[in-house]
Amino acid sequence: MSLFRKKSLSSLLSQASDSEKGLKRTLGSGSLIALGIGAIIGAGLFVRTAAAAGGHAGPAVTLSFVIAAIGCAFAGLCYAEFASMIPIAGSAYTYAYTTMGELVAWIIGWALILEYALGAATVSIAWSEFLNKLLGGAIPYEWTHSPFQRALDANGVMHHGILNAPALFILLVLSLLLIKGTQESAIVNSIIVIIKVAIVVAFILIGWQFINPDNHNPYLIPADAKPGILPDGTEYSYTDTFRHGWGGVLRGAAIVFFAFIGFDAVSTAAQEAKNPKRDMPIGILGSLVICTILYILFSWVLTGVAPYTDFVREGREASVAYAIETYMKNYHWLATAVTVGILAGFSSVILVMLMGQSRVFYSMANDGLLPKVFSELHPKFRTPYKSNALLFLFVGAFATLIPGDITGDLTSIGTLLAFVLVCLGIIIMRKTDPNTPRPFKTPLVPLVPILGILVCSAMIISLDNMTLSSALAWMVLGLIIYFMYGKNHSKLKNQ
Repeated sequence: MSLFRKKSLSSLLSQASDSEKGLKRTLGSGSLIALGIGAIIGAGLFVRTAAAAGGHAGPAVTLSFVIAAIGCAFAGLCYAEFASMIPIAGSAYTYAYTTMGELVAWIIGWALILEYALGAATVSIAWSEFLNKLLGGAIPYEWTHSPFQRALDANGVMHHGILNAPALFILLVLSLLLIKGTQESAIVNSIIVIIKVAIVVAFILIGWQFINPDNHNPYLIPADAKPGILPDGTEYSYTDTFRHGWGGVLRGAAIVFFAFIGFDAVSTAAQEAKNPKRDMPIGILGSLVICTILYILFSWVLTGVAPYTDFVREGREASVAYAIETYMKNYHWLATAVTVGILAGFSSVILVMLMGQSRVFYSMANDGLLPKVFSELHPKFRTPYKSNALLFLFVGAFATLIPGDITGDLTSIGTLLAFVLVCLGIIIMRKTDPNTPRPFKTPLVPLVPILGILVCSAMIISLDNMTLSSALAWMVLGLIIYFMYGKNHSKLKNQ
């Protein structure tokens, strides 16, 4: 059998209509928009904004958000068409299986592990940082950082991380909630989203009056910018092509792209939507538009309140609280409120990421490409509980042992690769299945998918060599597992 054997569209639609044996349909358009916002607004906004501004884009991080949003908009239109056509759990993995065949589907499914599993790990690391900030640093550095991290304290003493205990704790709590049920998880997520959006809006409105115009000048980092000082005391130079000017803006886009990860997670819940043909496009595109507007305003205020150079050393993880406490006098209460709100917001992001990953595994296991344990549903809750339990162990290992900047960049590259292939899938599907009903149609095909491919590919290229090499090693490992297990156990092969 060919490595590019495809699942028929008719079999997928038949699977989608089987609501008795599969996942439970409980989500409406409002819940899906909240699900998207819950996944999107999180560590990307509150942590990666400062990292991109301080290290690469400066105040022009607002342009980085615009570039990332454009790439997401192109991909989002393609996701919306697929999600309305094929309302099946699995997201880009399922779409690729129908359009480009099994091997490409496996590659996407394996790349989505970088997006959802490592995304959850990255956000749990940020959750740990903010919790310690709220507690006034009560948890020792050693128990909130990985063994690969070190930092000098105020007394000049070097501290080395051991493992990130708070990150492991929040992953356990949310994994247990997901096992309990999707509807319960959606209700908790919706409540958190209201709190989280209120916090973002409050920071924008209050922080606007503290903007210092000098912090936005120069708007692009110059090549001869004064070096910054990293937490370990070493210098950070801006001479690299992707650390100043438009190169820095593009690298910044690849970094803050992490902030947009989540709208595609809505598509993993397609099999749990009440009316997927109508609700999926609304959920995907609605959450993306709302968050893009908030992101641009937020980054403008943050880089206006505090100079970008501050974010090289100080306040990288807790950048918002740092900016408030340092530059917004008489608003220390807001820093505490923001920290509490962010902790709640991060929780919703982790929740959606873990749910998205378990649904991708559910689909891959149903197709025989992964062991059956990943598709087994709880007899009462009808959730993939064993998959959630195994994911907790896997994600927990990354969260406790690997630094957040490494997991964040790997998450971005996995997502960008999935976006490229989804855009390509729309072009292929229009050729191979032109007459299939499309409740939502991507406009201007093939122009929109091609632009999506180009923008996302440019952001992939701009990532650093270590991230690209790590991603390549991950994909090689995935191919080895496919040829040793997935290829031989594929249900398509053994039909």
